[in-house]
Amino acid sequence: MKRLSTRHAAPPYLDAFRIIVSRIEGSLKTAGPKLTEPLKMYVAGGAALHFYTGARISEDIDATFSKRVILPQDLEVTYRDRDGTPRLLYFDRQYNDTLGLLHENADLDSIPLNLQGVDSSIVDVRLLSPLDLAVSKLSRFEEEDQKDIRSLSEAGLLNVKDFRERAEEALVGYVGASNRVQLSIKLACAIIKDAAPASPRKRAKPR
Repeated sequence: MKRLSTRHAAPPYLDAFRIIVSRIEGSLKTAGPKLTEPLKMYVAGGAALHFYTGARISEDIDATFSKRVILPQDLEVTYRDRDGTPRLLYFDRQYNDTLGLLHENADLDSIPLNLQGVDSSIVDVRLLSPLDLAVSKLSRFEEEDQKDIRSLSEAGLLNVKDFRERAEEALVGYVGASNRVQLSIKLACAIIKDAAPASPRKRAKPR
């Protein structure tokens, strides 16, 4: 699978993100036993959204791994944004993807990121697909989550049919009262439809 470009990410944010992943990579190089396959890092939340769309910059990195891993301590970076504003980026050690709606194949369908300076044979950074990223927003579905779904749709990364199907499939494995999530699916579909890029008008055929 072709790796996703980082072209949408703000350069200062990208540098900070790369530093954090590099620190994880460095800790794996010095630890034993040696990995027989890459450690997959599945990135969700605002970090994944930013790489897809260039939209809002989150302070935390929400991610899970393909294996149990002992993370190094220093996983936060201070940096300055393009306008000189001081910012912080840190790895959220409390993130847990079992507390929200997520399709059972989300890891398998994740998109590899082309993160230069990081050896993907050691740490393979992958983003939840746009569909799964949008689905993951449904359990909470607060104003920020709705804006994130709108950003993905505006970028042409979502459509109502595929989103509804993916969300309903994910709901099968969801434990708990589902009425609220079903309403979120309905509202999210309306957001996606409203925010979808307008189709270019067909040119009139010459007479």
